Amino acid sequence: MSEGKFKVVVQRPPAGSLFGKNAYEMEREALDPIGAEIVEVAASTSEEFVAQAKDADAVIGHNRRITAEIISGLDKCSVIGLGSVGADTVDVDAATKNGIVVTNVPDIFIEEVADHTMAMFLAAFRRLPEMHRMTVEGEWAKGRELLSEFPRLWGQTIGLISFGNVAKAVARRCHAFGLHVISYDPYLSELEMSSVDVEPETSLTRLLQRSDFVSMHAPLNDETHHMLTTKHFSAMKKSAIFINNGRGPTVDEAALISALENSEIAGAALDVFEVEPVTPESNNPLVRMSNVICSPHVASASDRMRPEALRRMGREIATVLTGRWPRSAVNPGVLPRTELVRWQPYPQTRGPNR
Repeated sequence: MSEGKFKVVVQRPPAGSLFGKNAYEMEREALDPIGAEIVEVAASTSEEFVAQAKDADAVIGHNRRITAEIISGLDKCSVIGLGSVGADTVDVDAATKNGIVVTNVPDIFIEEVADHTMAMFLAAFRRLPEMHRMTVEGEWAKGRELLSEFPRLWGQTIGLISFGNVAKAVARRCHAFGLHVISYDPYLSELEMSSVDVEPETSLTRLLQRSDFVSMHAPLNDETHHMLTTKHFSAMKKSAIFINNGRGPTVDEAALISALENSEIAGAALDVFEVEPVTPESNNPLVRMSNVICSPHVASASDRMRPEALRRMGREIATVLTGRWPRSAVNPGVLPRTELVRWQPYPQTRGPNR
Protein backbone atom coordinates (compact mmCIF):
# COMPACT_ATOMS: atom_id res chain seq x y z
CA MET A 1 0.00 0.00 0.00
CA SER A 2 1.50 3.30 -1.04
CA GLU A 3 2.12 6.13 1.37
CA GLY A 4 -0.27 9.06 1.55
CA LYS A 5 -3.71 9.99 2.73
CA PHE A 6 -6.95 8.19 2.02
CA LYS A 7 -10.02 10.26 1.23
CA VAL A 8 -13.14 9.29 3.17
CA VAL A 9 -16.24 11.16 2.00
CA VAL A 10 -19.44 11.76 3.93
CA GLN A 11 -22.51 13.85 3.18
CA ARG A 12 -22.61 16.90 5.44
CA PRO A 13 -25.11 16.15 8.21
CA PRO A 14 -28.19 18.29 8.77
CA ALA A 15 -28.29 20.67 11.71
CA GLY A 16 -28.79 18.85 14.99
CA SER A 17 -27.66 15.46 13.67
CA LEU A 18 -25.62 13.26 16.00
CA PHE A 19 -23.49 12.10 13.07
CA GLY A 20 -20.54 14.37 12.53
CA LYS A 21 -20.81 15.85 15.99
CA ASN A 22 -17.45 16.40 17.73
CA ALA A 23 -15.59 16.53 14.39
CA TYR A 24 -15.84 12.76 13.80
CA GLU A 25 -13.74 12.12 16.89
CA MET A 26 -14.81 8.48 17.26
CA GLU A 27 -14.31 7.55 13.61
CA ARG A 28 -10.91 9.24 13.49
CA GLU A 29 -9.49 7.07 16.28
CA ALA A 30 -8.85 4.40 13.64
CA LEU A 31 -8.69 6.59 10.53
CA ASP A 32 -6.10 9.16 11.65
CA PRO A 33 -3.31 6.59 12.23
CA ILE A 34 -3.56 5.35 8.62
CA GLY A 35 -3.61 8.87 7.17
CA ALA A 36 -7.28 8.89 6.23
CA GLU A 37 -9.00 12.28 6.01
CA ILE A 38 -12.76 12.65 6.43
CA VAL A 39 -14.14 15.11 3.89
CA GLU A 40 -17.67 16.46 4.27
CA VAL A 41 -19.48 17.31 1.05
CA ALA A 42 -22.59 19.46 0.76
CA ALA A 43 -24.51 17.91 -2.11
CA SER A 44 -28.19 18.34 -2.85
CA THR A 45 -28.22 15.80 -5.72
CA SER A 46 -26.56 12.50 -6.56
CA GLU A 47 -24.64 14.20 -9.36
CA GLU A 48 -23.20 16.77 -6.96
CA PHE A 49 -22.22 14.02 -4.52
CA VAL A 50 -20.47 11.98 -7.21
CA ALA A 51 -18.61 15.05 -8.48
CA GLN A 52 -17.03 15.46 -5.04
CA ALA A 53 -16.68 11.78 -4.15
CA LYS A 54 -15.52 10.13 -7.38
CA ASP A 55 -11.90 10.01 -6.15
CA ALA A 56 -12.85 8.86 -2.64
CA ASP A 57 -11.21 5.75 -1.22
CA ALA A 58 -14.15 5.23 1.13
CA VAL A 59 -17.63 6.59 1.74
CA ILE A 60 -19.43 6.88 5.05
CA GLY A 61 -23.08 6.06 4.43
CA HIS A 62 -24.71 8.64 6.68
CA ASN A 63 -27.22 11.33 5.70
CA ARG A 64 -27.62 10.18 2.07
CA ARG A 65 -28.79 7.05 0.29
CA ILE A 66 -25.87 5.53 -1.59
CA THR A 67 -27.63 4.53 -4.79
CA ALA A 68 -26.46 2.53 -7.80
CA GLU A 69 -26.08 5.84 -9.64
CA ILE A 70 -23.68 7.13 -6.99
CA ILE A 71 -21.80 3.84 -6.76
CA SER A 72 -21.20 3.74 -10.52
CA GLY A 73 -19.45 7.12 -10.24
CA LEU A 74 -17.04 6.10 -7.45
CA ASP A 75 -13.82 5.43 -9.34
CA LYS A 76 -11.57 4.51 -6.39
CA CYS A 77 -13.89 3.51 -3.56
CA SER A 78 -13.19 0.16 -1.90
CA VAL A 79 -15.50 0.41 1.14
CA ILE A 80 -18.79 1.99 2.20
CA GLY A 81 -19.04 2.12 5.98
CA LEU A 82 -22.30 2.11 7.93
CA GLY A 83 -22.79 2.79 11.63
CA SER A 84 -25.98 0.73 11.74
CA VAL A 85 -27.20 -2.86 11.70
CA GLY A 86 -29.34 -2.35 8.62
CA ALA A 87 -27.86 -1.69 5.19
CA ASP A 88 -31.00 -0.54 3.39
CA THR A 89 -29.52 2.93 2.79
CA VAL A 90 -27.01 1.40 0.34
CA ASP A 91 -27.62 -0.44 -2.93
CA VAL A 92 -25.63 -3.46 -1.79
CA ASP A 93 -26.03 -5.31 -5.10
CA ALA A 94 -24.53 -2.37 -6.99
CA ALA A 95 -21.69 -2.14 -4.50
CA THR A 96 -20.97 -5.85 -4.88
CA LYS A 97 -20.90 -5.62 -8.68
CA ASN A 98 -18.43 -2.75 -8.41
CA GLY A 99 -16.13 -4.55 -5.97
CA ILE A 100 -16.99 -2.30 -3.02
CA VAL A 101 -17.27 -3.83 0.44
CA VAL A 102 -20.18 -2.60 2.57
CA THR A 103 -19.53 -2.79 6.31
CA ASN A 104 -21.99 -2.46 9.17
CA VAL A 105 -22.10 -2.85 12.96
CA PRO A 106 -24.48 -5.75 13.58
CA ASP A 107 -23.62 -6.35 17.23
CA ILE A 108 -23.21 -2.95 18.89
CA PHE A 109 -26.66 -2.11 20.26
CA ILE A 110 -28.43 -5.47 20.31
CA GLU A 111 -29.18 -5.39 24.03
CA GLU A 112 -30.75 -1.92 23.80
CA VAL A 113 -33.13 -2.97 21.02
CA ALA A 114 -34.05 -6.16 22.85
CA ASP A 115 -34.78 -4.20 26.03
CA HIS A 116 -36.94 -1.73 24.11
CA THR A 117 -38.80 -4.57 22.43
CA MET A 118 -39.65 -6.12 25.77
CA ALA A 119 -40.59 -2.77 27.32
CA MET A 120 -42.98 -1.90 24.52
CA PHE A 121 -44.65 -5.25 24.21
CA LEU A 122 -45.12 -5.60 27.97
CA ALA A 123 -46.55 -2.07 28.13
CA ALA A 124 -48.94 -2.91 25.32
CA PHE A 125 -49.95 -6.22 26.89
CA ARG A 126 -50.57 -4.72 30.34
CA ARG A 127 -52.22 -1.63 28.78
CA LEU A 128 -49.91 0.75 30.64
CA PRO A 129 -50.88 3.92 28.73
CA GLU A 130 -54.51 3.23 29.54
CA MET A 131 -53.69 2.39 33.15
CA HIS A 132 -51.85 5.72 33.43
CA ARG A 133 -54.79 7.64 31.96
CA MET A 134 -57.25 5.94 34.33
CA THR A 135 -55.07 6.78 37.32
CA VAL A 136 -54.65 10.48 36.52
CA GLU A 137 -58.31 10.87 35.54
CA GLY A 138 -59.61 9.29 38.75
CA GLU A 139 -60.95 6.09 37.19
CA TRP A 140 -59.23 3.99 39.83
CA ALA A 141 -61.49 0.94 39.80
CA LYS A 142 -61.60 0.57 36.02
CA GLY A 143 -57.99 -0.56 35.73
CA ARG A 144 -58.42 -3.78 37.65
CA GLU A 145 -61.74 -4.39 35.91
CA LEU A 146 -60.07 -4.14 32.48
CA LEU A 147 -56.96 -6.23 33.22
CA SER A 148 -59.05 -8.93 34.89
CA GLU A 149 -60.28 -9.80 31.39
CA PHE A 150 -56.80 -10.70 30.13
CA PRO A 151 -54.77 -13.89 30.69
CA ARG A 152 -51.47 -14.00 32.53
CA LEU A 153 -48.33 -13.59 30.45
CA TRP A 154 -46.69 -16.82 31.65
CA GLY A 155 -47.29 -19.70 29.25
CA GLN A 156 -48.23 -17.63 26.22
CA THR A 157 -46.43 -17.85 22.88
CA ILE A 158 -44.34 -15.20 21.17
CA GLY A 159 -43.39 -15.62 17.53
CA LEU A 160 -40.18 -14.03 16.27
CA ILE A 161 -39.95 -13.34 12.54
CA SER A 162 -36.26 -13.79 11.63
CA PHE A 163 -33.81 -15.01 14.23
CA GLY A 164 -30.86 -12.65 14.09
CA ASN A 165 -28.95 -11.09 16.97
CA VAL A 166 -31.82 -8.97 18.29
CA ALA A 167 -34.32 -11.83 18.13
CA LYS A 168 -31.90 -14.07 20.02
CA ALA A 169 -31.58 -11.42 22.75
CA VAL A 170 -35.37 -11.02 22.87
CA ALA A 171 -35.76 -14.79 23.19
CA ARG A 172 -33.47 -14.86 26.23
CA ARG A 173 -35.61 -12.21 27.91
CA CYS A 174 -38.86 -13.92 26.98
CA HIS A 175 -37.79 -17.17 28.62
CA ALA A 176 -37.39 -15.29 31.90
CA PHE A 177 -41.06 -14.27 31.65
CA GLY A 178 -42.21 -17.85 31.08
CA LEU A 179 -43.09 -17.37 27.42
CA HIS A 180 -42.92 -20.13 24.84
CA VAL A 181 -40.76 -18.81 22.00
CA ILE A 182 -41.10 -19.87 18.37
CA SER A 183 -39.32 -18.42 15.36
CA TYR A 184 -39.53 -18.40 11.57
CA ASP A 185 -36.28 -17.95 9.65
CA PRO A 186 -35.88 -19.98 6.45
CA TYR A 187 -32.19 -19.05 6.18
CA LEU A 188 -31.13 -20.37 9.55
CA SER A 189 -30.39 -23.86 10.77
CA GLU A 190 -33.08 -25.20 13.07
CA LEU A 191 -30.33 -26.18 15.52
CA GLU A 192 -29.51 -22.51 16.08
CA MET A 193 -33.03 -22.12 17.44
CA SER A 194 -33.58 -25.38 19.27
CA SER A 195 -30.17 -25.13 20.97
CA VAL A 196 -31.40 -22.00 22.78
CA ASP A 197 -34.83 -23.42 23.61
CA VAL A 198 -36.62 -21.74 20.70
CA GLU A 199 -38.99 -23.85 18.62
CA PRO A 200 -38.35 -23.59 14.87
CA GLU A 201 -41.47 -22.93 12.81
CA THR A 202 -41.07 -23.61 9.08
CA SER A 203 -44.27 -21.81 8.05
CA LEU A 204 -44.74 -18.07 8.51
CA THR A 205 -48.51 -18.49 8.41
CA ARG A 206 -48.45 -21.14 11.13
CA LEU A 207 -46.25 -18.92 13.29
CA LEU A 208 -48.78 -16.11 12.96
CA GLN A 209 -51.68 -18.43 13.74
CA ARG A 210 -50.01 -19.83 16.86
CA SER A 211 -48.59 -16.65 18.39
CA ASP A 212 -50.12 -14.45 21.07
CA PHE A 213 -47.42 -11.89 20.28
CA VAL A 214 -45.60 -11.43 16.98
CA SER A 215 -42.30 -9.53 16.89
CA MET A 216 -40.80 -8.51 13.53
CA HIS A 217 -37.00 -8.70 13.28
CA ALA A 218 -36.37 -9.14 9.56
CA PRO A 219 -33.82 -6.86 7.88
CA LEU A 220 -35.09 -4.66 5.07
CA ASN A 221 -34.26 -5.79 1.54
CA ASP A 222 -36.11 -6.56 -1.68
CA GLU A 223 -37.36 -9.87 -0.32
CA THR A 224 -38.65 -8.51 2.99
CA HIS A 225 -40.22 -5.25 1.78
CA HIS A 226 -43.91 -5.55 2.73
CA MET A 227 -43.22 -9.05 4.02
CA LEU A 228 -46.35 -8.77 6.16
CA THR A 229 -49.53 -7.86 4.29
CA THR A 230 -53.29 -8.15 4.75
CA LYS A 231 -53.32 -11.95 4.52
CA HIS A 232 -50.72 -12.20 7.27
CA PHE A 233 -52.57 -9.99 9.73
CA SER A 234 -55.76 -11.89 8.92
CA ALA A 235 -54.00 -15.10 9.97
CA MET A 236 -53.15 -13.73 13.43
CA LYS A 237 -55.25 -14.19 16.55
CA LYS A 238 -57.72 -11.41 17.24
CA SER A 239 -56.13 -11.13 20.69
CA ALA A 240 -52.58 -10.86 19.28
CA ILE A 241 -50.23 -7.92 19.72
CA PHE A 242 -47.79 -7.03 16.92
CA ILE A 243 -44.37 -5.53 17.73
CA ASN A 244 -41.95 -3.94 15.27
CA ASN A 245 -38.65 -2.45 16.43
CA GLY A 246 -36.83 -3.42 13.25
CA ARG A 247 -37.60 -1.74 9.93
CA GLY A 248 -40.92 -0.07 9.13
CA PRO A 249 -41.16 -0.98 5.43
CA THR A 250 -41.02 -4.72 6.18
CA VAL A 251 -44.71 -4.21 6.97
CA ASP A 252 -47.45 -3.01 4.65
CA GLU A 253 -48.54 -0.22 6.97
CA ALA A 254 -51.94 0.22 5.32
CA ALA A 255 -52.64 -3.46 6.02
CA LEU A 256 -51.56 -3.05 9.66
CA ILE A 257 -53.80 0.01 10.08
CA SER A 258 -56.76 -1.87 8.61
CA ALA A 259 -56.15 -4.88 10.88
CA LEU A 260 -56.11 -2.63 13.95
CA GLU A 261 -59.16 -0.61 12.90
CA ASN A 262 -61.16 -3.77 12.15
CA SER A 263 -60.07 -5.57 15.36
CA GLU A 264 -58.33 -8.33 13.42
CA ILE A 265 -55.53 -7.97 15.96
CA ALA A 266 -55.70 -6.45 19.44
CA GLY A 267 -52.85 -3.95 19.36
CA ALA A 268 -49.39 -2.95 18.24
CA ALA A 269 -46.14 -1.59 19.68
CA LEU A 270 -44.09 0.26 17.07
CA ASP A 271 -40.71 1.98 17.12
CA VAL A 272 -40.51 2.13 13.31
CA PHE A 273 -42.82 3.24 10.53
CA GLU A 274 -42.98 2.90 6.77
CA VAL A 275 -42.34 6.63 6.32
CA GLU A 276 -40.19 8.45 8.88
CA PRO A 277 -40.10 10.73 10.69
CA VAL A 278 -43.73 10.66 11.74
CA THR A 279 -44.90 14.24 12.26
CA PRO A 280 -48.28 15.87 12.89
CA GLU A 281 -48.31 16.71 9.20
CA SER A 282 -47.88 13.03 8.32
CA ASN A 283 -51.43 12.36 9.50
CA ASN A 284 -50.48 8.77 10.33
CA PRO A 285 -53.49 7.14 12.05
CA LEU A 286 -51.25 4.76 14.02
CA VAL A 287 -50.17 7.51 16.41
CA ARG A 288 -53.79 8.29 17.27
CA MET A 289 -54.97 4.76 18.00
CA SER A 290 -55.62 3.88 21.64
CA ASN A 291 -54.43 0.30 21.06
CA VAL A 292 -51.04 1.32 19.63
CA ILE A 293 -47.90 2.30 21.56
CA CYS A 294 -45.35 4.30 19.56
CA SER A 295 -41.80 5.54 20.01
CA PRO A 296 -39.72 7.62 17.57
CA HIS A 297 -37.23 5.02 16.23
CA VAL A 298 -35.16 5.09 19.42
CA ALA A 299 -34.87 1.40 20.32
CA SER A 300 -31.10 1.38 19.82
CA ALA A 301 -30.42 4.60 21.72
CA SER A 302 -28.17 4.64 24.79
CA ASP A 303 -25.09 6.53 25.91
CA ARG A 304 -22.97 3.66 24.58
CA MET A 305 -24.64 3.16 21.22
CA ARG A 306 -23.47 6.16 19.21
CA PRO A 307 -19.78 6.33 20.17
CA GLU A 308 -19.27 2.57 19.91
CA ALA A 309 -21.06 2.33 16.56
CA LEU A 310 -18.99 5.15 15.10
CA ARG A 311 -15.71 3.80 16.50
CA ARG A 312 -16.48 0.38 15.06
CA MET A 313 -17.40 1.88 11.69
CA GLY A 314 -14.10 3.77 11.60
CA ARG A 315 -12.19 0.59 12.43
CA GLU A 316 -13.97 -1.33 9.70
CA ILE A 317 -13.16 1.33 7.09
CA ALA A 318 -9.53 1.45 8.21
CA THR A 319 -9.33 -2.33 8.08
CA VAL A 320 -10.44 -2.41 4.45
CA LEU A 321 -8.25 0.54 3.42
CA THR A 322 -5.19 -1.21 4.80
CA GLY A 323 -5.86 -4.38 2.83
CA ARG A 324 -7.59 -6.59 5.37
CA TRP A 325 -11.07 -8.10 5.43
CA PRO A 326 -13.48 -6.40 7.89
CA ARG A 327 -15.19 -8.11 10.80
CA SER A 328 -18.66 -7.28 9.47
CA ALA A 329 -19.29 -7.24 5.72
CA VAL A 330 -22.87 -7.04 4.47
CA ASN A 331 -21.72 -8.47 1.12
CA PRO A 332 -19.08 -11.09 2.03
CA GLY A 333 -19.21 -12.51 -1.51
CA VAL A 334 -17.86 -9.32 -3.08
CA LEU A 335 -14.88 -9.59 -5.40
CA PRO A 336 -12.79 -6.61 -4.26
CA ARG A 337 -11.03 -4.28 -6.62
CA THR A 338 -7.71 -6.10 -6.67
CA GLU A 339 -5.82 -3.11 -8.02
CA LEU A 340 -6.66 -1.18 -4.86
CA VAL A 341 -5.64 -3.56 -2.12
CA ARG A 342 -4.02 -6.89 -1.46
CA TRP A 343 -6.64 -8.60 0.66
CA GLN A 344 -5.71 -10.35 3.87
CA PRO A 345 -8.00 -12.11 6.36
CA TYR A 346 -9.04 -10.20 9.46
CA PRO A 347 -6.51 -11.07 12.20
CA GLN A 348 -8.06 -13.36 14.78
CA THR A 349 -6.95 -13.36 18.43
CA ARG A 350 -5.88 -16.83 19.48
CA GLY A 351 -5.54 -18.13 22.99
CA PRO A 352 -6.82 -20.71 25.46
CA ASN A 353 -10.16 -18.92 25.94
CA ARG A 354 -11.02 -18.51 22.26
